[in-house]
Amino acid sequence: MYSTRVSLLVRAPRAVVWQALVDADAIARWRVPDGMRCEVHEFDAREGGRFRVSLTYSDPDALGKTSAHTDTYHGVFTTLRAEQEIVETLEFESDDPALAGTLTQTTTLADADGGTEVTIVHEGMPDAVSPADDEAGTRMALANLAALVEGS
Repeated sequence: MYSTRVSLLVRAPRAVVWQALVDADAIARWRVPDGMRCEVHEFDAREGGRFRVSLTYSDPDALGKTSAHTDTYHGVFTTLRAEQEIVETLEFESDDPALAGTLTQTTTLADADGGTEVTIVHEGMPDAVSPADDEAGTRMALANLAALVEGS
């Protein structure tokens, strides 16, 4: 298992960025790497609230962790500090023991010159997911977040 940390300056106020972090429709639009589509099955953004999300590859040759072309994960919001931090524990839905276990995703927001510094840290990421792929997917998602909120 390993950890990754990815940050991006988003040119929008913290309050606007926060709304995109706690809204299921916004999550479906931004928390998805390029070449995939997102479906939010469950999303209760409160401490103790549950979520379940599927990411499906557009490329018919891409292999998913849960089914032929889909990665599904579920978890719980453990901490929500408005406009500051969200901590989620989650796990992949997979029969592959190499993907088993719970990982923690912490998203922090901080004021920065010109906007909000958004940082996502993954801790306990299974070795079956390459660190390069995890970082690339997170960078794509953050770029989507920026595109979504910067015009707000």
